[in-house]
Amino acid sequence: MAAEIAEQPSVYAALYDSRAAIAEVAAVIRDRAPRFVLFAARGSSDHAAIYAKYLTEILLELPAGLVSASTTTLYGAEPDLRDVLLVTVSQSGGSPDLLEVTANYRRRGALTVAVTNTSTSPLNAAAELSVDVAAGVEQAVAATKTYSATLLALYLLIDAIRGGTGEAAANLGELAQVTLDASAPTVEEAVRRYRFVDRVLTTGRGYSYATALEASLKLAETSYLAARAYSGADLLHGPVAAVDGETAVLAITSIGKGGDSLRDALDVVHQRGADVVAVGSASEKAGATLAVPIPETAEEVAPVLEILPVQRLAYGLALARGGDPDSPRGLNKVTRTR
Repeated sequence: MAAEIAEQPSVYAALYDSRAAIAEVAAVIRDRAPRFVLFAARGSSDHAAIYAKYLTEILLELPAGLVSASTTTLYGAEPDLRDVLLVTVSQSGGSPDLLEVTANYRRRGALTVAVTNTSTSPLNAAAELSVDVAAGVEQAVAATKTYSATLLALYLLIDAIRGGTGEAAANLGELAQVTLDASAPTVEEAVRRYRFVDRVLTTGRGYSYATALEASLKLAETSYLAARAYSGADLLHGPVAAVDGETAVLAITSIGKGGDSLRDALDVVHQRGADVVAVGSASEKAGATLAVPIPETAEEVAPVLEILPVQRLAYGLALARGGDPDSPRGLNKVTRTR
């Protein structure tokens, strides 16, 4: 896991350099002019899909949603999918439910795109089009480089659909290395602060909500923490009542509308005495106990950098709590669901 976290700057740079292949897929999508976009995914890929949902609704101004796979695999629903784009996101491309959804949606009229890290997967064969995440073989059970590379691939795809050149992502490889290097001391301090906590609440808004979701998963699967993610807005609709001085809060806040809107929720959390660690380019404005700043970027690509200190935090906490992040209990690299 540690080695694969460190690979991400080079993965970003290589993926950006190969954006012409992604642009070819985007051109086909643009010509087909879908009116609605659906995303199908599980686990970490589902968080990447939620990020892409925000990109679709904001950058393309198209309605977007998440597929409930069981409506197809268990209930046999056959909706009318004309003028729909289905993007199936799967690091392995091997989950039976996602394969079934993709094949069924293609039969029902959807334009289907597979976004995977395994170009020879069954999912790629089932979909009409495919995007290679190109992160290289990932050995660790906890996804790191495949998750972040999926974020970048989805950004490059959606930006190209709107006619963009991926300019906002041009220097993410360089910035990723800066982020890993500069955040190391504060991540170590965060490990010391959180080593003995029992429950962690993660929160973010806008694009950063996906990072909060992925942070919660990483902390749960590597450090066995009771971690729960909420959008900053949802947090104020009830869950904040459970926050007190024993609660650790990991806030993802980058410069932009999402980070600005998170401040109200963080003000309430502070009033309730929670210990807050903030990660992001706006972290130093969050009034947190500990800030883990990252370089400022366009808001829509901030999650590609935000996740890096979070991965390091999850890894460090796993070791500090006596666990093995490379062999989390009860987990396999490929999870097969239906």
